[in-house]
Amino acid sequence: MRTFISTLFMLVTIGAVLSGCGGQSGAPEGGAAAAPAKTYNWKIVTTWPPNFPIFQEGVQRFAKDVDTLSNGRLKIKVFAGGELVPALQVFDAVSQGMVEMGHGAGYYWAGKLPAAQFFTAVPFGMNAQGMNAWLSAGDGLALWRELYQPHNLVPFPMGNTGVQMGGWFNKKIDSVADLKGLKMRIPGLGGKVFAKAGGTPVLMAGGEIYTALDRGTIDATEWVGPFHDERLGLYRAAKYYYYPGWHEPGPVLELTVNAQAWAGLPADLQKAVEVAASDTNQWMLNQFEARNMQALRRLKDEHRVQVLPFPDDVLAELHRLTLEVLDEEAAKDPAFKKVYEDYRAFMSDHDEWGQLSEAAYQRARRQ
Repeated sequence: MRTFISTLFMLVTIGAVLSGCGGQSGAPEGGAAAAPAKTYNWKIVTTWPPNFPIFQEGVQRFAKDVDTLSNGRLKIKVFAGGELVPALQVFDAVSQGMVEMGHGAGYYWAGKLPAAQFFTAVPFGMNAQGMNAWLSAGDGLALWRELYQPHNLVPFPMGNTGVQMGGWFNKKIDSVADLKGLKMRIPGLGGKVFAKAGGTPVLMAGGEIYTALDRGTIDATEWVGPFHDERLGLYRAAKYYYYPGWHEPGPVLELTVNAQAWAGLPADLQKAVEVAASDTNQWMLNQFEARNMQALRRLKDEHRVQVLPFPDDVLAELHRLTLEVLDEEAAKDPAFKKVYEDYRAFMSDHDEWGQLSEAAYQRARRQ
């Protein structure tokens, strides 16, 4: 008992001494109080219109998830295209530190960085499954960040549409000759291939597409897929809806973060951003997979749209021209060549495995 009392007395004495030391350092009476965690208020600008389903909706969802995961320490205010900066100035706004984050698609910046197109879509390239594998399990993300690093940006994959449709046309495409002279809204590498086939690629914002197609300013357009094409009313402006989307087989959407802002974020908040972006990446793809077939059924059954496949010889020629375009671009730009070589090697392995797995399974299901 005497030993217990002596020990208790010693602990009380030590506690009193430590308490006194704390008082001398200026801590409040009764012990040092933990400093409140720092909060961050960020902005994200996007290339999408306000309330744009899945795209802008996904970014709003991402911001809410980060708020939850960070316990309110990182709050992100979302601005649609044109609300804070013009839609196609997102890259520059984030790069220059006007805002901390942006959301769009890499091929919008092809004029600055031709190789950025690999991180959205390559004609006849990998689908969403392949792109996700290349970016997360291959060298894709490292190459992407290396490409964007001189521009003060840290990119993340955050969304994918899955294989898109081939587009809306006001004339039937029975041969490659039918593409010659055709004015089509088509961006990225797909537009370069279309030009090689004799067509005229036209770049325009999504909000201008319906009017241009309806008035004959353009003869054809690609947009996204049945869900968004139906909402835009393209079935009222064109007769024929072609597939497959050879030009965009698995377009990745990107989250960009200003490099200085990212470096100043604590590790746990960086992880919250990474987790929320990864979840949004899958959520967007899931939404497209779930909604597109429902919309396509309405387009066919209610709106009487003629849904047609591109002829085999047309696809074969577009594929041949795609390889020409990729080789030409690689010869002009070392960064493009570096990414292309890695992309091509990964795609070869992914295709070989896919033939023994996914493709073989789909053939078995049809028997």
